[in-house]
Amino acid sequence: MKPKVFLEFVEFQSLVASVLPFLLGLLYVWYNYQSFNLLNSVLFFVIIELMHMAVNANDNTQDFVHAKDEQTFKQLTNVVGHYHIPLRLAITIIIGLSSGAALIGLLLLRLTWGSSSLIFLAMGIIGFLVGYFYAGGPLPISNTPFGELFSGVTMGYIIMLATVYVNRAPRQQLSWPLAGNVLLASGLAVFAIGNLMLANNLCDFEEDRLNQRRTIVVLLGQRIMLWAWNVGYVLGYICMVVAVIVGILPKLTLLALLITPIVYRNNRQFGAVMVKSKSFVLAVKNCVLITISFAVSMGLGILLHI
Repeated sequence: MKPKVFLEFVEFQSLVASVLPFLLGLLYVWYNYQSFNLLNSVLFFVIIELMHMAVNANDNTQDFVHAKDEQTFKQLTNVVGHYHIPLRLAITIIIGLSSGAALIGLLLLRLTWGSSSLIFLAMGIIGFLVGYFYAGGPLPISNTPFGELFSGVTMGYIIMLATVYVNRAPRQQLSWPLAGNVLLASGLAVFAIGNLMLANNLCDFEEDRLNQRRTIVVLLGQRIMLWAWNVGYVLGYICMVVAVIVGILPKLTLLALLITPIVYRNNRQFGAVMVKSKSFVLAVKNCVLITISFAVSMGLGILLHI
């Protein structure tokens, strides 16, 4: 398999969606605890990227296997059919990526062993299960109304919480106050990533309906879910402001609000033309702009102690 085909198969360009929550977790743990474990952080970073690629590859493979639109989707749109990737090779790549993540995960579990290790292990198992069932099994999560919820929470929240944990364990273990604070601090990332999935489903409305996928857009319609898409960004920013007010994010994090006019403009353009080849890039830009501005403003707040 050529590198170009492999990168498209694992959707390499989408990995930013897991890199940025990891970075936000590092900034959060430094701001609140002045703590950083290089080895644990590197190992966890490799795990989440291997798993992200495995999930993307599995998603593309399962879509190819279960697609009902033989002519257009299977042969032209889907990467497996377009590049004639043998199913055996596709499955081997998925197993290889997942196995690599699992082995490194066991090493990380040993390095962070403590009273919360079983919870951390459960988080890892849940991550693997969500990763597989997102596109696999008799009823893939991506084909249900819960795809946005699972993608936003798993990538936006759980990655950030686990990043905090691997940098604090075994000195500090998981607790409800810690989990709640990280949930509030990660709210903007959760909604931005969930909205990326929602934008994909908004653009794929006709294709999903043709392939009998029961996404939330198919069930409730484009108009209602476009409204929900816009509201999601507002709720994310509200989470960020509240997190600053309660003191778990630096005050300069509010600088991230400066890019809201750009987000608003992108939203209007997206709502006017929901065609994937033309509009989905606007949702990607939103996700990248929001999370990068969030991380940069947090970083400035940490550096300047504001």
